[in-house]
Amino acid sequence: MEETRLCSWTVFRSIFAIFQWWSFNVAVIIMNKWIFQKLDFKFPLTVSCVHFICSSIGAYVMIKVLKVKPLISVEPEDRWRRIFPMSFVFCINIVLGNVSLRYIPVSFMQTIKSFTPATTVILQWMVWRKYFDWRIWASLVPIVGGILLTSVTELSFNAFGFCAALFGCLATSTKTILAESLLHGYKFDSINTVYYMAPFATMILAVPALLLEGAGVIAWIQTSPNLLSSFIIIIGSGVMAFCLNFSIFYVIHSTTAVTFNVAGNLKVAFAVAFSWMIFKNPISPMNAFGCGVTLVGCTFYGYVRHRLANQLPGTPRTPRTPRSRLEMAPLVNDKIDDKMLVRELVMIDDGTRAGLCVLPLKHFI
Repeated sequence: MEETRLCSWTVFRSIFAIFQWWSFNVAVIIMNKWIFQKLDFKFPLTVSCVHFICSSIGAYVMIKVLKVKPLISVEPEDRWRRIFPMSFVFCINIVLGNVSLRYIPVSFMQTIKSFTPATTVILQWMVWRKYFDWRIWASLVPIVGGILLTSVTELSFNAFGFCAALFGCLATSTKTILAESLLHGYKFDSINTVYYMAPFATMILAVPALLLEGAGVIAWIQTSPNLLSSFIIIIGSGVMAFCLNFSIFYVIHSTTAVTFNVAGNLKVAFAVAFSWMIFKNPISPMNAFGCGVTLVGCTFYGYVRHRLANQLPGTPRTPRTPRSRLEMAPLVNDKIDDKMLVRELVMIDDGTRAGLCVLPLKHFI
């Protein structure tokens, strides 16, 4: 009886975690797209800066005031030597996501973002000379094929938005790979990651946003008919972006790796459908089919990675790339728990990349 009750609570907790993750994710996507399209606030750098500021404040409150998570201590010189480079890539990643969302529909943006597993594998193979099992390469075929089909049949295609989204995938992959070396030795959760990276990202982006968009923002303020409600939506998108980070932390600790992978891909489909109902962007049958093929490919890729990670000892596996001098020594002297090593730094916010998360090794090895 006790086991049944515990099992029911575990299932309920997982469903609730996934639902609130989806809700915050869709809220951020819809609000950001609404800001660009309906409010005519066409300033992605400023929107990104608002997200960074809200995330900085939210992480400070969670750690210092509410003490939801203990603060992971980092030496000042290590903050500049390791955290700052990651924050720079983090900043580029989010800005490219917002720029692409400014020019292309959410459905197209979501599909292109699903190309990230392929760019990660290709970058590791080309630059870091890492070798992968043939099943990994095979799982990338439907992802690449679905992206190509979706791009060719996209009715609202915009070259600038497409390039921004594609380079955003490369930035995500670069950040993922760099996290393995720069954050080696840390047991970061999403809240601590935002606590350290969001202030750096704000500092990096504030000056470009002021120089490139400052005059336009002032002109928009002077001509906006509903200034108060517009400000509420813009600030609200930043608050939702931080809540998305917190929801990611909860869902990771409430689900298994397989559930997380499947839920992530279903979340993309849910976000695409919901955004289509609101913005009514035209989607052809072949375009929808291409998006579906891409999501199936991403699910298959996650399944293959999970199977390879759980092979029995002695089973042939993909050889691991030897560590190079780029991989730095751990920043802490404590014995590292292999199951919780920082492995991937992933942006979860579909459409805007405002959600930042460091996933445990067991989710992505």
